Amino acid sequence: MGPLVPDIIGPNLNFVVALFIGIAFGWILEQAGFSTSKKLVGLFYGYDFTVLRVFFTGGIVAMAGVITLQHFGLLDINLTYINPTFIWSALVGGLIMGLGFVVGGFCPGTSVCAAAIGKIDAILFIAGSALGVLLFAEGYPLFEGLYKAGNWGNPQVFESTGLSKPLFAFLLTTMALLAFWAVSLIEARVRGEKPAYVHLSRTSIAVAGVGVLIAFSAFVLPSKKDALLGEAAASASTQSRARVMSLDEFAFRVLDADPRLQIIDFRPAKESGSGRLPKSVSFTVDNLFEKEPARLLGRRHVISVFVASDEATERRMAGIAEGLGYKHIHVLEGGLNAFNTEILHFDSTKVPHTRQEIDTYRFRNRARRTLPALIAANTFSGPVKKTIKRAVGGC
Repeated sequence: MGPLVPDIIGPNLNFVVALFIGIAFGWILEQAGFSTSKKLVGLFYGYDFTVLRVFFTGGIVAMAGVITLQHFGLLDINLTYINPTFIWSALVGGLIMGLGFVVGGFCPGTSVCAAAIGKIDAILFIAGSALGVLLFAEGYPLFEGLYKAGNWGNPQVFESTGLSKPLFAFLLTTMALLAFWAVSLIEARVRGEKPAYVHLSRTSIAVAGVGVLIAFSAFVLPSKKDALLGEAAASASTQSRARVMSLDEFAFRVLDADPRLQIIDFRPAKESGSGRLPKSVSFTVDNLFEKEPARLLGRRHVISVFVASDEATERRMAGIAEGLGYKHIHVLEGGLNAFNTEILHFDSTKVPHTRQEIDTYRFRNRARRTLPALIAANTFSGPVKKTIKRAVGGC
């Protein structure tokens, strides 16, 4: 499964969902006729383009799904694996696979689909594929130079051409529809049939309507991230509903090593330097939209305190977090600038006049002497740690 935000499907449930998706995928392939080698090789002879239609449709749906989920802030694209491009091995491998497709009548995926329903030729095809994999693995030292030649990294068409993702998706979908129309003409000509006119059913109209709505939202509506960042920049800092934690309460929880306290530090690394508070995690605004860092904000029975140099920045970050659905966010009164002035560098020459001031000044004097040592002993530095790795693989 994709890295959804919030983390709706956990790592263990992922395998269960993947099992049912795999079963559904195999059923769709079989229903599309991909268990029959004659239908598959029809692509190369021009009498049946079902393969092109199914895989082009699958690619378009996957592309639209990824872009839509990312647009609405439901997918962490940074954790989505993209196969690196090695141009020469791709060309040679594509040629070998194409020849094997024509000769054998299957590709690796469709051969498994056909073997599942007992096709003997598919079983033999899988055996040949396994033999080829074994030969490549054993002879890898000989093929390594070709395999790694022409490393292009992870290029993406919309980045290389300067197109936006929605515009690229629109153009590719349009190209797919034109391809479907063109191959229908080729099929009719090869079969000696009269070209069929487009038949619009209620289902096709409904699907087209949904596609138009998604395209409209992608072109017109800003992404969730852009919308929240725009609101945070334009709105007054007082609009955040985050609770304000006083300087003394914050200092007391730090001194007491409160296990429920979780400090989210939004200061840039060059600004904070080595002055990180204990139990603090360095965050950027981008981390709020990512899968794993945002897990920290979803923890129960934890007091999350957003800190920055000033309270206005804290409130902007809290407003974005609230817009993403996170609750129980606190901000530090006055920001860390006020904390440094009133706590870490408290003026011990002040004379208290009331009982409350006597207690407050006594506590601040103790905090002024103790906290700097705790901060100096804190070894944490750098951004929030990410342990989730991209799932390597794919066909």
